[in-house]
Amino acid sequence: MAFGGAQASYINPVVPFTGMIQGGLQDGHKIAVIGVVLPSGGNRFAVNFQTGYNDNDIAFHFNPRFEEGGYVVCNTKQRGSWGPEERKMQIPFHRGSSFELCFHVQSSEFKVTVNGNLFMQYAHRVPFHRVDTICITGIVKLSSISFQNIHAAPKQPACSMVQFSPAACFPPRPRGRKSKPPGSWPANSAPITQTVIHTIHSTPGQMFPNPVIPPVVYPNPVYQLPFFTSILGGLYPSKSILVSGTILPSAQRFCINLRSGSDIAFHLNPRFDENAVVRNTQINGSWGPEERSLPRGMPFFRGQSFSGACLCRCGSCVKATASGWPWMVSTCLNTTTA
Repeated sequence: MAFGGAQASYINPVVPFTGMIQGGLQDGHKIAVIGVVLPSGGNRFAVNFQTGYNDNDIAFHFNPRFEEGGYVVCNTKQRGSWGPEERKMQIPFHRGSSFELCFHVQSSEFKVTVNGNLFMQYAHRVPFHRVDTICITGIVKLSSISFQNIHAAPKQPACSMVQFSPAACFPPRPRGRKSKPPGSWPANSAPITQTVIHTIHSTPGQMFPNPVIPPVVYPNPVYQLPFFTSILGGLYPSKSILVSGTILPSAQRFCINLRSGSDIAFHLNPRFDENAVVRNTQINGSWGPEERSLPRGMPFFRGQSFSGACLCRCGSCVKATASGWPWMVSTCLNTTTA
């Protein structure tokens, strides 16, 4: 599930924390964990790179221990059984102090740096591409977990563009479709941070395609909300819109609207206070009947990051995913622009 851009960071994640690594680990991945070691409450913390949300298969267990002068244990767990430990009899962390812990994934090993200094290497015991989850436990408070692929070739957008620029060039689109002028709403508090927006052209039936036309990625990875801009080329069948962000822990609701002029073709409104995701269409200021059914249950969670996609299908409906899982198909206004 490579989205053509860096995965959105997890911001202020609550420990213990378990989160998805989009697309799994790849050669060249750099995962940076920034936080502070708590002065009390225990003697250890751990960062696990694992398969899935249980701890049966951990490719790399990194476990600093403030015991016996301090040391770091590294190991691998397969099918619930630990292998032989590797111990580094020194510890680069200090209680009550902040740190930047980076894991560089290379073809033969994990390379670990702490505060910019190389600390250790850990040879792969299992294929690293099986890893799709990061789990952090213990006596740390985290500020962020960020992701970068230093080997990824820079992706060129389908055309140059500047956010909110009327001179932006547009990708090919069916004739007769007219895009709406870009604009903006004033900054305001909102329940989502660290939002990344992509538009992708795909073939029918694909939800997360490998696009023939490279995705247009809006240039600023963090947006002040509410955020409003035009969709380059308009919305038409086989075009996807991908949004990644972090939902604030206190969020009650947020919404994503695909608009056609003053109308709202598709209104996506997760409501944590109602445990529902409301979908609707507004025409000439009037809302239609709401859709609320969720075959898989609520796909969004307070305090956690998400990656969602809306795929336009046949000009009359939208298929949506959250964190890679299809969870609904909703009818919407039969229009050619949004």
